[in-house]
Amino acid sequence: MIHVINGPNLNLLGKREPQIYGHLSLTDICDTLTEAFPDTNLQFYQSNHEGELIDYIQKAGFDPATEGIVINPGAYAHYSIALRDAIAAIPAPVIEVHISNIYAREDFRHNSVTAPATKAVITGLGAQGYAAAIQALINPLF
Repeated sequence: MIHVINGPNLNLLGKREPQIYGHLSLTDICDTLTEAFPDTNLQFYQSNHEGELIDYIQKAGFDPATEGIVINPGAYAHYSIALRDAIAAIPAPVIEVHISNIYAREDFRHNSVTAPATKAVITGLGAQGYAAAIQALINPLF
C-alpha cells in the first residue's frame, strides 16, 4: 500500500492559482493515479490541519502494509518542524512532492524543513510528480 498525503489548500487544486498549480482538481489527480497504477493499492488523504496530517503519517508509517508514503505537505513544508519530526520518526520511506518548482517561486518557499527527513523530493513536475514518486517507491532503480 502506498499512501498519498496532501496538506493544506491542496483540496483547492483546479480552483486555486491555476497558472501555478494547473487545472486538475485533487480528485482528478487521484483518479489519474489510480488508473495509472491499477495493481497498486493507493490510499489518498488530504487535510488542512497539521495535527491530523501528523496522526495520519504516524499511523500509516508504522503500518506493516505500507510500502511508502508520497506527501505534498503544501505550505507546511516551509515551517512545520512537527511534520518533519513525524516523517523522521516512521520506518516507511517518504517522498516529498511539490506541484510547482518551489525554487522558482518566492524566497520563503525555497527551503523545505520536511525534505531532509524524506528519501527524495520531486518539485516542479506538476501532477506528474506524484506518479514519479509512486513509481520510485514501487520500483526503485538503485
